[in-house]
Amino acid sequence: MQNVFYFLAFLALLCSLMVVFSKNPIHSVLYLIITFFAIAGHYILLNAQFLAVVHIIVYAGAIMVLFLFVIMFLNLNTETEPQQSSIIKLAGSVAGGSLMLLFVAALKDTALITNANPSTEIGLVKTLGMTLFNSYLLPFELVSILFLAALIGAVTLGKKEELVADK
Repeated sequence: MQNVFYFLAFLALLCSLMVVFSKNPIHSVLYLIITFFAIAGHYILLNAQFLAVVHIIVYAGAIMVLFLFVIMFLNLNTETEPQQSSIIKLAGSVAGGSLMLLFVAALKDTALITNANPSTEIGLVKTLGMTLFNSYLLPFELVSILFLAALIGAVTLGKKEELVADK
């Protein structure tokens, strides 16, 4: 179990670094998808299967499709892209290093909780469903009505108006 965690952590860190350092934006998006799958693996190790599935569907599915669409729509080309000056690159490096130093300083005095015994029922889909449909049934139904109203409003706003003169 511990080896799986270390493998997923190494994979997530390596692929997230490749997202930043890759020159091709399509490759960056693919590395980001691998990073999202590694993070979903961490959710599974934490016994949060529902969160892992939602993470894969929302981030690796929908958000990455949007990223790919935007990248292809912009048609980024290195020949037409203006080059950044060395001062801007140096300022970005100093700002990133300062942020990392701030994170290290903020986390250096934190203690790890090693004797935590999480319940095995937390994060399971069955437990979530029982809680959702027993304790929170009314708010769940009200949110579904709210989403339905938002969907009808979006369709109404997006619908083209017919001209009376055309008839």
